[in-house]
Amino acid sequence: MSNDLVLLVARIFLVALFLASGIPMLFAPSGFAGYMGAIGLPAPMLVTWIVIAIKVLGGLAVLVGFQTRYAAYALAAFSVGSALLGHTNWADMNEFNNFFKNFAIAGGFLALSVAGPGALSVSKR
Repeated sequence: MSNDLVLLVARIFLVALFLASGIPMLFAPSGFAGYMGAIGLPAPMLVTWIVIAIKVLGGLAVLVGFQTRYAAYALAAFSVGSALLGHTNWADMNEFNNFFKNFAIAGGFLALSVAGPGALSVSKR
């Protein structure tokens, strides 16, 4: 398999979670905003729309390979922030696993930011 094809598959795998969770939020943001308020974040609806923008726009940018480095940085930072804000109850094994899963995802985005999107991308056309 060519490196360019592997990078395309990596981009798809990395953003699948963000698009699958971000797109439904577009149609029902109040539930997530309630969670943001419950954990004490100010302006929960504003935070919700920022999260939606990062997940959907950043996810689409990485998926098609447009401004991949910057979108990958944004999604890596989001993944670390999400781990630090929402997954710190390490007494719960699920939270413990999600904390480190988010750091692993951030690592994947950082690697992608260095490797670039590959030839099968909007940026290379």
